[in-house]
Amino acid sequence: MRGTPQIRPLMCCMAALLMMAAAGCTKSAEQTTEQVQVEGVPAGSGASGEQGGTAPAGGEQPGGGQPGGGQPGGGQPGGTAPGGMQSSGMQPSAPAGGGSGMTQSAPKTVAPPPPVTVAEGTEIAVRTVETLSTKSAENGTRFEATLREPLIVGNYVVAPKGARAYGVVSNADDGGRVKGVASITVRLTELEVNGKRMDVTTSTVTHVAKATKKQDAVKVGVASGIGAAIGAIAGGGKGAAIGAGAGAGAGTGVVLATKGEAAVIASESPLTFKLTAPVTVARN
Repeated sequence: MRGTPQIRPLMCCMAALLMMAAAGCTKSAEQTTEQVQVEGVPAGSGASGEQGGTAPAGGEQPGGGQPGGGQPGGGQPGGTAPGGMQSSGMQPSAPAGGGSGMTQSAPKTVAPPPPVTVAEGTEIAVRTVETLSTKSAENGTRFEATLREPLIVGNYVVAPKGARAYGVVSNADDGGRVKGVASITVRLTELEVNGKRMDVTTSTVTHVAKATKKQDAVKVGVASGIGAAIGAIAGGGKGAAIGAGAGAGAGTGVVLATKGEAAVIASESPLTFKLTAPVTVARN
């Protein structure tokens, strides 16, 4: 055929154009695939699917993914990431100071120091605050005093100097007659320790009034002399004897009817008591 020589060059041109078009499509497809792969890799995670790569911070699995899964960044899908890509499934890190699994130990409780025992027989030296007298005081009358010396056990001061002490009049005898004299007896009942009153049991202290026998004898003698003088004036010698006896009897009656001096514990008097039973005190 005459047209055959012209058709061959045309066919060759068309074949060349088809090959060029096919090559362009293949190159474009490769570029598109590379771009998709690059965009699908999370920032800072390194190349996906490579073995031996550096693990991301926070302990997540490397971005290798499952073989043939086609999921960029590997791991289980954890929602949709920006740009339409699926997230790599990384869990959000726990906030600082919470959920770390570490428990804070409770503060240690400090045991209180052991108590102190004040032994029986320990002396308590005080000074009275007010005056006590058998003229006004009676059994049960209370009084107040202060420590003259600190009460110390070992190296621990149970009560400092000047601490308050409290006591009671256990016996007030205002006798004061020829057969006896007045007396007053006191004891401590409480001691102030760490701002609180603590019960104590102590020995007693007794003060006795001054003896008045000489004064009583003078009173009887004076009365006897007066009686004798009166009797002598009235009836001579015999009257004097009778008067003296009568005067002596009158003087003795006066003495018996008159009380002696009162027993007194003056203000600021130093007294010393002893514990008759031990006392346990909590340390401050």
